[in-house]
Amino acid sequence: MSSVAERVETDTSPSEETVLVRPTSGWVFVDFKELWRYRELFYFLAWRDIKVRYKQTVLGAAWAVLQPVITMIIFSIFFGRLAKIPSDGVPYPIFAYTALIPWTFFAFALTNSSNSLVGGASLITKVYFPRLAIPVSSVIAGLLDFGIAFIVLIGMMLFYGIYPTPAVIALPFFVLLTLVTVLGIGLWLSALNVEYRDIRYTVPFLTQVWMFATPIAYPSSMVPEQWRIVYGLNPMAGVVEGFRWALLGVADPSGPMLAVSTTVAVLMLVSGMFYFRRMERKFADII
Repeated sequence: MSSVAERVETDTSPSEETVLVRPTSGWVFVDFKELWRYRELFYFLAWRDIKVRYKQTVLGAAWAVLQPVITMIIFSIFFGRLAKIPSDGVPYPIFAYTALIPWTFFAFALTNSSNSLVGGASLITKVYFPRLAIPVSSVIAGLLDFGIAFIVLIGMMLFYGIYPTPAVIALPFFVLLTLVTVLGIGLWLSALNVEYRDIRYTVPFLTQVWMFATPIAYPSSMVPEQWRIVYGLNPMAGVVEGFRWALLGVADPSGPMLAVSTTVAVLMLVSGMFYFRRMERKFADII
């Protein structure tokens, strides 16, 4: 229980201070100064998640590449060759893999963050620290896999003779948009999962449905023009189209669709932070 830490200097020694922890009440936003004081904790929690994931595995970090590559092969066979889904003039394997990189990171981070608080129950009930560090660090841990898979994409692009366009300078924005999206949804689901354990069963199904609602196996050009803005309510639609545009020079994302995707992602993050902070005082008691 608790969420606000006040630092009070003691009279015994100038170097000593007392930390007073008290519960929050009502709707309180994130204390970024407190998060900065615990910045090293984010690193250690993220590194712990990485080591636990690859501990006692035969292939190790190769799993970061195998998942999107195998999915790309399956999509290329069934959607590219059999269904003849268009790929905006680029080879279908690289068309699919470029979209699978941000999507795989999103799906991994969403699953990890939604279960992070329940998985860290022993830590939450024993010591005080900003609880936000747990879901955020689980998202950060996924960036390693993202980086490894991205290196493979660069190799594939060179193999197919495809080189990034000047639009590649916008790629950091789409990476940031992915982080904002998964953090916002992850904060909502992680807080809800503490009280309603059905969430852990819902997330895999949600992720599966969400993947087919995102233009991964098909281009967004197949969506009727009048529905593009509505389609943008899925932030990952803007992310995937942005990755293809920045790296392959195809699927120029429409301004209105991208604006809607960005707005929805930011609203999810801000509301997720408020909801997480409101529920934070109950975590130690319920979990």
